[in-house]
Amino acid sequence: MTPLKTTSQKNILAERLSGLRDELRRKANPQTLAADSGAEFQTANGLAEIRLSLFGKPVRVAFPDLVPVEAQSGQPLPDALQALVLYYLVTADGAPLEGRWIAFADLPDGRFYNQAFQGYSGNELVKYFGDDLTALEQAARKLNGLKIAYGDAAFAFHVLPRLPLAVVYHLGDEDFPATCKILFDTSACHYLPTDVCAILGSMLTRKLLAA
Repeated sequence: MTPLKTTSQKNILAERLSGLRDELRRKANPQTLAADSGAEFQTANGLAEIRLSLFGKPVRVAFPDLVPVEAQSGQPLPDALQALVLYYLVTADGAPLEGRWIAFADLPDGRFYNQAFQGYSGNELVKYFGDDLTALEQAARKLNGLKIAYGDAAFAFHVLPRLPLAVVYHLGDEDFPATCKILFDTSACHYLPTDVCAILGSMLTRKLLAA
């Protein structure tokens, strides 16, 4: 049963990627998409390209094929990352960053999914790092996390040009266990749907655990 399920999931993702590409081709010209998403617009070999970074790694998206690739190697990103980049370009409307952090629950419809999101994001980080803030900081630094003044330890991550995330950690005591939350800029809903924000938070969690 597992191979059939996996094949079905791949087919669904492939269909979604195709739909996102069609939507982008209809939405606007590449220069407008680049401006709205905080990306760079360039032309190379007669093709229009949008260039941006994802978790600090340069990515190119050429028109009209709209397949996000690694900037240096030209290799296509894994389908899940392709979908993330295309969702970002489809959703971006040019809204400025607001510089105020909010919880996932405060995103549109976020309260419906908050318990699940917290379970596979902040709670997983607490299970792994416990009270070891030094290990958390080392992992954050490997992902180019910038230390910010929240909780007992907190780091901001430049995930996409106009979509930063933050990890805020509170140590526990005799009465309360340690807690950790992934936060979003208030403007996040202008750049990704809430369910895709959840996927982004999950990706950051896995990267921190791997680091």
